Amino acid sequence: MNKKAKIVKPIKDAWVLKSVQDCLHDKFETGVRNYTIFQVGKATLLRVSDVLKLKKSDVYDYDGSVKRNAYTIDKKTKKRNVLYLKPVVKDLQEYYDWLEKWQKDHPAQQVFTSEWLFPSFTNPDKHIDRKRYYMIMHRVGEILNIHYLGTHTMRKTGAFKVYEQTNHNIGLVMKLLNHSSEEVTLTYLGLDQETREHILDTINFD
Repeated sequence: MNKKAKIVKPIKDAWVLKSVQDCLHDKFETGVRNYTIFQVGKATLLRVSDVLKLKKSDVYDYDGSVKRNAYTIDKKTKKRNVLYLKPVVKDLQEYYDWLEKWQKDHPAQQVFTSEWLFPSFTNPDKHIDRKRYYMIMHRVGEILNIHYLGTHTMRKTGAFKVYEQTNHNIGLVMKLLNHSSEEVTLTYLGLDQETREHILDTINFD
């Protein structure tokens, strides 16, 4: 498959989103990790590369409680990100407990003691890489017969949710995505043509 030709879109329908989340969670041995990656990416609007390189110390306090904020540097733009973690506190708490239990059940896989929030289960000294997560999302797409899933799905879906639930506050979405213009953001969400048509629908051409 030609990855460059694949068009990744946000998930706009609630039932499709639930199906993707359930598939990530239930259809893989490491499903809780895969699901939590998606949830964190969706809630923080980080690029997948920045999600995958998060460390446990970025997200958890010494006692395992989830921090209010995480602080990162955007890999692409070099801008500082302040991540609000409250929307995914429950997911991150459940993931912490799951990861701890996994290591107890599989002592040879030191995933809980890895510094990485989302460690590779074949090499816990490293985080899961983008290629591997692409393959996971691709597999979900195959299972569910959805052809627009990719590593950007979680970020685009989160951005679309913010856009829809803030009465189309494109300025806020642009800021959260660290984009340089509203036009870039609309194009990223695939809303540039849709937005123009919506505006045209309000015009009286009589």
